[in-house]
Amino acid sequence: MVLSDKELQALVTNSGIADPLRLSTAINFAQTANVPLDAALVEKGVLTDEQLGALVSSYYHVPFIVLSKISIPEDVFHIIPEKIAKKQKAIAFARTGAGINVAILDPTNSQIIELVAKKTGQRVNMYYATGRDIENTLQVYKKVLQKTIDILLKEDIKKATTAVYDDLPIAKIVDVLIDAAYQDKASDIHIEPEEHNSLIRFRIDGVLHEVLRVPKVLHDRIITRIKVLSGLRTDEHMSAQDGKMRMALEEENLDIRVSIIPIAEGEKAVLRLLSSRSREYTLADLGMAEKDLARVEAAYNKSYGMILSTGPTGSGKTTTIYAILKILNTREKNITTIEDPVEYRIRGANQVQVNAKTNLTFANGLRSILRQDPNIIFVGEIRDSETAGIAVNAALTGHLVLSTLHTNDAATAIPRLTDMKVEPFLVASTVNIIIAQRLVRKICDMCKTSMTATTDELKKHLPEDAIRKHFGDKAEITLYKGKGCKICHNTGYSGRLGVFEVLEITKDIRKLISERGDSDVINQKAREEGMTTMLDDGLDKVQRGMTTIDEVVRVTKVESL
Repeated sequence: MVLSDKELQALVTNSGIADPLRLSTAINFAQTANVPLDAALVEKGVLTDEQLGALVSSYYHVPFIVLSKISIPEDVFHIIPEKIAKKQKAIAFARTGAGINVAILDPTNSQIIELVAKKTGQRVNMYYATGRDIENTLQVYKKVLQKTIDILLKEDIKKATTAVYDDLPIAKIVDVLIDAAYQDKASDIHIEPEEHNSLIRFRIDGVLHEVLRVPKVLHDRIITRIKVLSGLRTDEHMSAQDGKMRMALEEENLDIRVSIIPIAEGEKAVLRLLSSRSREYTLADLGMAEKDLARVEAAYNKSYGMILSTGPTGSGKTTTIYAILKILNTREKNITTIEDPVEYRIRGANQVQVNAKTNLTFANGLRSILRQDPNIIFVGEIRDSETAGIAVNAALTGHLVLSTLHTNDAATAIPRLTDMKVEPFLVASTVNIIIAQRLVRKICDMCKTSMTATTDELKKHLPEDAIRKHFGDKAEITLYKGKGCKICHNTGYSGRLGVFEVLEITKDIRKLISERGDSDVINQKAREEGMTTMLDDGLDKVQRGMTTIDEVVRVTKVESL
């Protein structure tokens, strides 16, 4: 964004197209989370990326273009070299009788005009495109993965099919594969042997997408290369192996966790990409409402007690804990963690890896940590009564303890601890707050569109009181969805955010816990005291055009639409 945040704020305010309250929220968010205002405006649903682009282009008096909605000829796209395009945020997108059309973030950039004019000998027509649109388009045209692999193999495809493959560029194929997954913001790469092919899939926003098939004879070579990089035995094919490797990418040094298991057709590998950018989020970035943020802030500002994050595997529990640890991480505090495995490095924290071979379990490690003079302790997961007992005692004796639990909602965490032989009065006196969460996919900003739905349709799948609370008594309501575009792989979704339920342990709830009240009673009391359920938080995000009813219904376990 070439405009300063102050100039952009004035432009949006004077346009009158943004709701003043939402605009104020986005401005505050940009300042507290230290993010650019243009990103905050889109993140908070004040404006769509397209609305923002149209507004800025009118300021510069240049035409506006949405690159994600057009097809760019490959020869035109490569007029501006990729490195320059990335640095200058500029893309050549069309060649017409009137000259070369170039989309750029900074229409005052004369360097690009001169470069393209000199290279092509044609007139250059300047268009404005948003930074997000330019970055997404650069990724789309960079990552034609099957084509890239085919070019790498070239004549060697014949060698591959005839099993003469000594000269095949296997190392390069693995590198290209990992880089493509990283650019796609994939969390995992699955490399699966089939009867005739090796199938490669990326998990993006929680959903697996097939991206590539290579000849079956290449499969074992790819697996061997992965084993070499991650320090695993290359002569072992009949047992499961786990390892870790690091790949130097242009953007960062990427840590990758590797798991290989033997299946019927051969060995399957799953690579978990541990990108540092996925741990750079603040609690606000994750989608936590301001009311819930205030409660969590009050809990982590205490010098003792316990903060629990709950939810199923893959619901973002650890990301939430890391966001809190990032806030707490100062040189005056000793933060020590015990994790299985240590996936992300926290600069300045002491991180301990669980190791069953040396009997370094969560419980034993936690005992040792307590002798290390910690202020804050993060226990990766409370799995058994021994760990639970030590963690509760640590919280009781002046330490702030953060941990995760596998439970369906916030209130269920309390009986889960008592099932682990922790006395109710200890739970009541140590737990400060319980955060339950799920992840929903965000509507793609590039193809977001409005739609009309009837409340009668919603009543089939959602409680009537929830519909009335969020959408009123209207017969028809306006919702949003993604039409599907090349940026979001035609899914209509791009990225994810959390839906949260934050249970603050108040005086009345402490009393209910001590009296062994069940989770339903505790949940009801918490709602009376103002707790927002995950369903309510999700529907609030639907109302604001951030996600869809389908997503909220899916993750909150209400019968699917």
